[in-house]
Amino acid sequence: MPTEAPIVRCPNCGRQNRVPPAASGLPHCGVCGATLPWLTEAGEADYPAVVEQSALPVLVDFWAPWCGPCRVVSPIVEQIAQERPGRLKLVKINTDTAPNVSQRFGIRGIPTLVLLDHGKEVARIIGAHPAPTLNDWVDGHLGKTAGSAT
Repeated sequence: MPTEAPIVRCPNCGRQNRVPPAASGLPHCGVCGATLPWLTEAGEADYPAVVEQSALPVLVDFWAPWCGPCRVVSPIVEQIAQERPGRLKLVKINTDTAPNVSQRFGIRGIPTLVLLDHGKEVARIIGAHPAPTLNDWVDGHLGKTAGSAT
């Protein structure tokens, strides 16, 4: 079942925009044209289109609703994506509803963050880490991706 396009607030003009989970290119504000942060979800069926076909590096957040540490990390990774429009796509994957994707990545503990570039794993970090650690981890590995503008 396709995921409904999430609504993202434009960091430039504040207008709300629907950003489809899978699209070619980058999402832009329909009002001012600014590049939008890309935060979405994926499941078993739409994983290839949402993650593997992304032109941007993808930060995959493997999580579950019952996981306390996941609830701590979630706002941090969302802020990371908000602060890097046009450089990073955040895709949240619920390990309970996407067990095959979780198994494919060998997820044994959550939260697990995996940075992918054109569907290939660049780096991973497991567990709840503070915002400065996760920001440094993302920035350190984003520079090593082919899709990175840095």
